[in-house]
Amino acid sequence: MNNRYGFVKVAAATPLVKIADCRANAEAIDKMTAEAAERGVSVVVFPELSISGYTCGDLFLQSRIIEAGDEALAKLLATPRPIVSIVGMPIYYKNNLYNCAIVIASGKICGIVPKSYIPNYSEFSESRWFSEGRDIRNSEITICGQRVRFGTDLLFEVHGTRFGVEICEDLWVPAPPSSDMALAGATLIFNLSATPEIIGKHAYLRSLIEQQSARALCGYVYCSAGVGESSTDLVFTGNGIIAENGTIIAARERFVREARLTVADIDVEYIFNERRRHTSFINLDNRFDIIQIDIEQPKSEVERKINPAPFIPTNLDNGCRETFSIQTAGLAQRVAHIRGTKAVIGISGGLDSTLALLVTVATFDMLGRDRKDIIGVTMPGFGTTDRTYQNALVLMHELGISTREISIRKACEQHFADIGLAADDRGAAYENAQARERTQILMDLANKENGIVIGTGDLSEAALGWATYNGDSMSMYNPNCSIPKTLVRKLVEWCAANDSNEHVRNTLRDIVATPVSPELLPADKNGDIAQKTEDLVGPYELHDFFIYNFMRNGFSPAKIEYLANRAFAGDYSAEEIHHWLQLFLRRFFSQQFKRSAAPDGPKVGSVSLSPRGDWRMPSDALANEWLD
Repeated sequence: MNNRYGFVKVAAATPLVKIADCRANAEAIDKMTAEAAERGVSVVVFPELSISGYTCGDLFLQSRIIEAGDEALAKLLATPRPIVSIVGMPIYYKNNLYNCAIVIASGKICGIVPKSYIPNYSEFSESRWFSEGRDIRNSEITICGQRVRFGTDLLFEVHGTRFGVEICEDLWVPAPPSSDMALAGATLIFNLSATPEIIGKHAYLRSLIEQQSARALCGYVYCSAGVGESSTDLVFTGNGIIAENGTIIAARERFVREARLTVADIDVEYIFNERRRHTSFINLDNRFDIIQIDIEQPKSEVERKINPAPFIPTNLDNGCRETFSIQTAGLAQRVAHIRGTKAVIGISGGLDSTLALLVTVATFDMLGRDRKDIIGVTMPGFGTTDRTYQNALVLMHELGISTREISIRKACEQHFADIGLAADDRGAAYENAQARERTQILMDLANKENGIVIGTGDLSEAALGWATYNGDSMSMYNPNCSIPKTLVRKLVEWCAANDSNEHVRNTLRDIVATPVSPELLPADKNGDIAQKTEDLVGPYELHDFFIYNFMRNGFSPAKIEYLANRAFAGDYSAEEIHHWLQLFLRRFFSQQFKRSAAPDGPKVGSVSLSPRGDWRMPSDALANEWLD
């Protein structure tokens, strides 16, 4: 790996080809290899038959092309580079010609892999010159004075990273060789290709690469022939596409008439963690021989852009619509199942209760139920501000639900007196008693109305334990339970953009602009929110970043901190990120007991804290190893 955080820098190199001029092609390959090595690349792959050119046609039947290829390869070997290069050329072996990938490093041939499947349909007629190599195993060949392994049973390992090689058509067949390579431990697959362009093919190719990298849980580096190949019947545009577990992370522009190096950092640790998570990912180690490659470890910075908001969908409109639909479908099933007549929900004027209310309204509309059967309850307390109170009232009125207002002040004051809480005590008992009083009101009202209490707490609050045990942590069904705070905000914004009621739109936008707060402490002298959650536990955008990389990716705190410093450079200092990451870890471990009693709710994204589903953690676990 290129660094301690598990990244491997790879490249797809598309040189300018000169058909059948092996010497010139070798010079172009060497030049791009040197450039890749200078950038700290560990492995660089070139197009199919890159030493000879792919479109040589019947020239492949000439002895001279084979000899020239060997001479060009010898020239490449004569200039050792501290990098693994994978080049393509024809190889003559036991009376047959094979379309091959040559893996070289530091002046040595590490192994030769023949193309398994030879296309002979439509524009392809490779079987006129080449034989299929999928049955060649346990073989050797002498080339350029070196005795090397030859066959499709080879995998390679450099700096602790195992990789496999396949050639063009091998990817397009029903069972690509790379699937078995991945099951044998290859985390990277390199494909030497020569794919001509036709209308619509590029989109399918990208989809194919995405799907194979996802199915094989690997990094996939695809390099295709480009400028210089014959355009007698076909056009080659030099695709360089790099994917990681279903996502394309780098791709070169097509139709560019120049040599191009496409470089990306693949997170091999992430791939390892994904495979460890997927217990159906079996082991096929015994089908392959592993060839160790010993070269100097490159030193380079990770060039990859780190997404600071991993929970936010790339296509925001589609992602929000699907998220909202899953929430609605989950709640609809529960409401229909219990045959309750009412839904009871506490409305604070904050983000979470607003999203839960919008989901509940959509659920009742879906079920053909009267919105008046939704009982929205506002429960003003010691910290309630006029801004949140008014927003709650307007929202309930404009959405056409039933409204109740029940102040918790007198009940809490009586409770404080009953338990002997001092009048000036503003500690945990003062705050949590308010949350529990509100929950008691909702639960008892739901019993009275034959209804169900709708939960409002989100994933971020659950991860941090920022909820009162047996208070706002409890409900009868929580549609928000796997929605992180950063996505809650986007969902409310999306609902505002798609609502036809101007009053609802304006109210939702003001709710989004309101600081996040439990409003359990009295307002300031101006009547504004004094207790701001992010001042106390830290920015939610940081915590959501921590949650995703800790839970979804299984990264170490050191790597999470490294990624956060890159993702939030200029927004937060290294000291701030370090502080809030430590707080996150301490709270995440210490607050598991609250999550162990979490109510039902739908999993929406790839991260869930359900104690019955994705996250099963003992409440007594210690954070020491992570904090250290």
